Amino acid sequence: MESCKILVFGGTGYIGRHIVKASVLYGHPTYVYTRPNSSKTDILQDFQAMGVILIKGELNEHEKLVSVLQEVDAVIAGLAYPQVLEQFKIIEAIKATGNIKRFLPLDFGCDEDRVSVLQPFQKFLNKKKEIRRAVEAAGIPYTFVSANLCAVLNYEEDIGRYTIKVAIDPRTCNRVVIYRPKANIISQFQLISLWEKKTGRTFKRVHLSEQQIIALSESLPDPENIPVAILQSVFVKGDTANFDLGENDIEASTLYPDLQYTTIDQLLEIFLHNPPKPISAAFARHSFEPGTERPFGLFHCAAGGDEREAVGKVEDHARAVHSGSRRCMVGPGGGAGESPNGKEESERE
Repeated sequence: MESCKILVFGGTGYIGRHIVKASVLYGHPTYVYTRPNSSKTDILQDFQAMGVILIKGELNEHEKLVSVLQEVDAVIAGLAYPQVLEQFKIIEAIKATGNIKRFLPLDFGCDEDRVSVLQPFQKFLNKKKEIRRAVEAAGIPYTFVSANLCAVLNYEEDIGRYTIKVAIDPRTCNRVVIYRPKANIISQFQLISLWEKKTGRTFKRVHLSEQQIIALSESLPDPENIPVAILQSVFVKGDTANFDLGENDIEASTLYPDLQYTTIDQLLEIFLHNPPKPISAAFARHSFEPGTERPFGLFHCAAGGDEREAVGKVEDHARAVHSGSRRCMVGPGGGAGESPNGKEESERE
C-alpha cells in the first residue's frame, strides 16, 4: 500500500480513533486535528506513542487549517453529528490549498442519497447531504462512505481499516463505497435470538407497530424524535439492506476480499467476554455545567456516536423493547447496555 499523509478530524471520537489506529497500522504518516482543550488526554497520549502527529486547533481557525492541509494528502472527518455543518470550514480550507487528493466527509451511516425516511431522521440526513453537494460543487476528490447501521453489523476496527483503504484507492475516487458484507446482514429478531443462545437467557419482547413508532417520531421533541425515526427506517423499512447492489455500486468486502471482516458471531463473542463501555449517541449539544458542553443523545449504546450507533431506548415513552446499536445489542433485562452510572456519555471529540 502506497504511503499517504492522512489527516483525521475527530480522531479521538468513536469511529475516528479506529480510523487513526488503522492509518498507523498501514504505515501512513498520520495527523490528528484536535481541540486545544480536549479532555481525551489518554487517547491523545496513546496516539503520540504510536507516532501520530497532533495538531491543536479549532475548526474556525482558517489559516491554521490551510497550513495543516498543505502538509497532507487525504482528509477524513470523524466528527460528531452536531459538528456536521462545521465541515464547511474544512471544505473552504481544502479549496484554498488545492492539494488534497481525497476527502472523506462525515458519513459512516446509511447512504443519505439513497433512503427516504421520516422527517426527524430526514432533517438529520439533509445536513450530511448539504456537505456532499458542497464537496461535489467544489470539485474536491471525494469518497462517500456508507458503513451502515443496525441491520448490517460492521465492527469498528473493520470500519477503520476499510476507510483507510478506500481513502487512497483510485478505484473509489468520486464514488460511494458501501460497507455491507453479505454474511453480516441480520434482522433485529435474528440478532436477539442469537444473543439469547449465547447468553443462555430469554429476553422479554414488547412489540410496537409501525404506526406507534411513526406517532412517537411526530410527538417526541427534537432531538429525541431522531432515534425513533432511525428505528423505523432500519428495522421496519430495512433501508440499509432492502436494495440490491448494482454494477456501479462499490461494496468494501468485495473490493478488498483479503481483509477478513469480523463476523456477527465474533461480534457477539466480544460482547459476551469483553463488552465495550456503553456511551451515548450525540444528536445535539447541551450544557450540563458552566463551561462544559456534552453532546445530548436520547439513546445509549454499547458503541455510540452518529446515527449508526443509536440504541433505541424507546420503552421510556412506549414500553418498547430496547433496540441495539449498529450491533443491535440487547443487554440484561431486554435493554441495551446502559452506562454503569446511568448517565449519558459521549466518546466523540
